[in-house]
Amino acid sequence: MTVSIWLSLLAVCLLGAMSPGPSLAVVAKHSLAGGRLHGIVTSWAHAAGVGVYALITLLGLAVVLKQSPLLFQGITYAGAGYLAYLGIRALRSQGGVAAKLAAGKPASLLEAARDGAMISILNPKLALFFLALFSQYVAVGTEFGSRAIIVATPLAVDGLWYTLIAVVLSSPKVLETLRSRAKMIDRLSGVVLILLALRVVIQV
Repeated sequence: MTVSIWLSLLAVCLLGAMSPGPSLAVVAKHSLAGGRLHGIVTSWAHAAGVGVYALITLLGLAVVLKQSPLLFQGITYAGAGYLAYLGIRALRSQGGVAAKLAAGKPASLLEAARDGAMISILNPKLALFFLALFSQYVAVGTEFGSRAIIVATPLAVDGLWYTLIAVVLSSPKVLETLRSRAKMIDRLSGVVLILLALRVVIQV
């Protein structure tokens, strides 16, 4: 794999990671409620899910997924259901930012990791992203080293991007401002997650 090809892959992965969506909402929630460590754990658990999609695409399983409408549809509905579940919890302030700040009991690191991994693994947008864009880079490298780079690049980009988000959101000045608006953040993130779930269902 040449440097120019890798740079183009890097650019695509950066654009994918920076695109706002449910992943940002989940990382933000755990960063605000649990602090920097919780946000970072959520970030890298999410990145691990991205790595799973990259590996699946690399092994050619994405083609099988694309040719199996029922399987793909099942994953899509599961992703929409999980988004709606997170949204409803946020609206009810059960497990949301406001509830956890008020109770002084943030989620465990295991729960943070679970949410991070699930929101990426059950996100149908990631499947479409790798099917439509990432798959074209798979054919570029057939050697083990090239394939390792192809898998590692989106994983590292995603983890580092959301780690940056977690660090920014958990800084004292930013955190103090956001804590004063915790309930509003809960309501807003809940509405966004539910709307995203509805959009996924409508587009299936």
